[in-house]
This record gives sequence, structure tokens and C-alpha cells, in this order.
Amino acid sequence: MPAARNTLRILTHLAAQRGPIAASTLATALGLPRSTVYRLLGVLEDGGFVLHFPEARRYGIGIAAFELSSGYSRQEPLARLGRPVLASLVDRVGESAHLAVLHGRDVLYLIEERAPRRPALVTDVGVRLPSHLTASGRAMLAALPAAQVRALFPNREAFAVRGEASEPAGYGELRRLLQRSTAQGFAAEDGAITPGIASVAVAVLDHSGWPAAAIAVTFSRDTVTPERWVGIAEQTRHYAAELTRRISGRAD
Repeated sequence: MPAARNTLRILTHLAAQRGPIAASTLATALGLPRSTVYRLLGVLEDGGFVLHFPEARRYGIGIAAFELSSGYSRQEPLARLGRPVLASLVDRVGESAHLAVLHGRDVLYLIEERAPRRPALVTDVGVRLPSHLTASGRAMLAALPAAQVRALFPNREAFAVRGEASEPAGYGELRRLLQRSTAQGFAAEDGAITPGIASVAVAVLDHSGWPAAAIAVTFSRDTVTPERWVGIAEQTRHYAAELTRRISGRAD
């Protein structure tokens, strides 16, 4: 078990670096004996998970590690693990729900679970929408470091407009909106995507606390009064926590 754990620590640390590093640097960073690090690096190199750059005396991530990440994408674990969670949420609240991920400044929808007798939404699988206008996007942006959000929205030109929705139209407005989302424990949008339709959303976090996705519930303002929003958000938070657990994420 210690060898397996240390092997994973080595791979994780190498993957977080901007480039190859020396084995001695790796040993110091992880608090491991150099002999252990060299031995494990040798095994990883044999398997193609690590590359050795002899002239520089450094080690970096190998092609086999990249293939692991490709396998993750091919197997679509978020969609597979998320579908039954969304189905349970829809059964509980009686409204449609979806799962989305960040894709640059947009959100990309992976799953839509429509409630019975509810209309079709624009958030169909494969659709991309501006993250700052959607509840899902706002939930994930609120979970990012401020510097990362600033990098995504460096100027007013980065704020796409959809229909008549024009807010937030600048970084200051966006930060205030995200701070409000953090304080209340969920993000919301009201008519920014479709007039008369509102959504609440909660982020799903990975093992490092990074927003891996967001679960949102979308409903008509004619049938769901503002007083019910908090209750729906609480249910959404419960199921987002369940999906966080299923992907071995870190609870907020």
C-alpha cells in the first residue's frame, strides 16, 4: 500500500508541474527517500507513465499517463455517474434538471433529465451557453479562485450577450454576483437564458475542490414561486454532494 500511494503521489506531483523536474526535487517535495523515488520512477518509466530526459536529468509525465486521461474522457464517468443522481433529483422536485461542465467561458451540457409534463429546454445535451448567464456556469465560476475567473473574463468583450440579457456585463458585476451565490449556497438565474424560465444550481467538486460540473434545476416562474427556490436549491445541493462523493470529490 505505501508503494502504491507513493506512486500516485509522484504522478500527481509531476502532472502539476509546468515541465520536467529533477528526482531530487521530487523527493524533497514529497518527503520521500531518494532511493524510493528513483525506484518508483524506474517502474513508471518502464510502463510509459514517466519520461526521463537524461541530458537535463529530469522526469516528466509520459504518454501512458495521457492515455489514462483520454480513457477518462471516453468512458464519460461524469455522465454515467450523474444520470441516476439527476433522475432521483427530478423525482424529488418534479422539475427538469441538467448536468453541465465548464468549457472555456461557456458551459457544455452533458445530461438533461426532463420531468414529466415539462417543456423542452434549450439546455439540451451538447448545447453550449455563456457561463456567466447560466445558473450552472455561475455555480462553477463561484467555486473557482478569483484569479481564474479574472483570466476567463479579462475585459468587457468577454461577456457575451444572449437575447436581451446583458448582466453581468463586466467583471465587477460578475464578482458581486458570484459572491452572492457563495453566500447563499447556490447560484441562480432568472430569465437570462429563456424569458419566464429560471434555474438554481450547485457545483460538483473534484478531489482538489475544483468545480468538475454543476447540477441545475430549471423551472417556469409561473409554476414555481420565489419562496420555493430555496427548497429546490437545498435538494439540488444534496444531490450535488452525492455526485461529489461518487467522483471521490471533496465536499465544500
